[in-house]
Amino acid sequence: MVESSLAEKQALAPQWAAFLSLGFRPLYVVGCTWAVVSIFLWIYTPQWLTGVLAGMLWHAHEMLWGFVATIAVGFLFTASANWTGTNPLHGRPLGGLTLLWIFARIGFLLPGALAFSIASLCELLFFGIAALALGQVIYRKSSSQRNYGIPLLVLGLGVADGLFLWFTQQGDYVWLMESYRAGLLCMAVIALLIARRVIPFFAMRAVQGLSIPMLTGSGQWQLAAGIFAIALLLAGWMTAAAIALAIAGLLALWQLFSWKPWAVRRVPILWILYVGYAGLGIGLLVAAAYSMGWITRAAWPMHTIGVAGFSVLIIGMVTRTALGHLGRPLRTDRSMVIAYVLVITAALLRIAALLPTPYVLELLHGSAAVWILAFALYLWRFFPMLIRPRADQLFR
Repeated sequence: MVESSLAEKQALAPQWAAFLSLGFRPLYVVGCTWAVVSIFLWIYTPQWLTGVLAGMLWHAHEMLWGFVATIAVGFLFTASANWTGTNPLHGRPLGGLTLLWIFARIGFLLPGALAFSIASLCELLFFGIAALALGQVIYRKSSSQRNYGIPLLVLGLGVADGLFLWFTQQGDYVWLMESYRAGLLCMAVIALLIARRVIPFFAMRAVQGLSIPMLTGSGQWQLAAGIFAIALLLAGWMTAAAIALAIAGLLALWQLFSWKPWAVRRVPILWILYVGYAGLGIGLLVAAAYSMGWITRAAWPMHTIGVAGFSVLIIGMVTRTALGHLGRPLRTDRSMVIAYVLVITAALLRIAALLPTPYVLELLHGSAAVWILAFALYLWRFFPMLIRPRADQLFR
């Protein structure tokens, strides 16, 4: 009896082996922690941002590459293990990759060219190793041909990141922004690709009798439109780029309508993904309007895609995929639904802060406060699970 009790306690205890068993575990933890810390620093203590990458540039960089792209890499590591039957990175190599990410975050906060150079190297190694690890498992499987573009997209994220950091050091603001837009759209293509596959699958598993199309054909057109948009923007062909962005955005909204959103209205773990996908589609249309010159502030497409799109999708994905891969029931509790509502509220307040009103500062602070609360709530709920073995393996 004593031995059984001791075994149960040991099984329930945090384990490094469990924490580093799949990519989503450490990368969801550090990514969501950074979502809290970076927004706190940017809104409430900007005077602490004294590195070469400072001010607005630091904020833009850390939101895209430090937060959004990190969560995406964590998801792709885990998803590719399912697609191929081979875990791309785990144990000490995964721990080393996570340390590279941490060194990059610290280095970008420290003053001086040396800290910036070390941080940049760690950052580029992070995306390079991630792309290589994904490529090694995906390209070995002929049955995974539809995923062949994913390692290249992750590599593209890293290239755009490197260009952004290079032009920051050179003081070339024009090409710096072009690099940022390329990275933002590369991340958007990855998000569209992932969400278009998983949302119908998740919905049909969760809602009994629901049948919705996977829309593979429109997805291929959407993927092509997104890739063309990146190339056209870098070439300076703004009108053609706007058309490609509009096509990708309209296809996203059409796909969403085809997925019968009314059928999932009572399932929070699904409707949050629908809301995020809608935000991403609308964001691409806003980006098209910006490319046409109809909107003059770059903050509009950046925050519509980034906050209303990426962030809402992320809070849904980091709960749904974590529950599934931790052997937990695929049901939300009150804390998860509150986190969903808080992230949506943060997005609405942040977009409202772009309007020319006397309440811009109040809206910014309100958005930051509910954002911080949302991701802190996620960490409070999920961190204890992420550092322990799967629930369905505890007492086997």
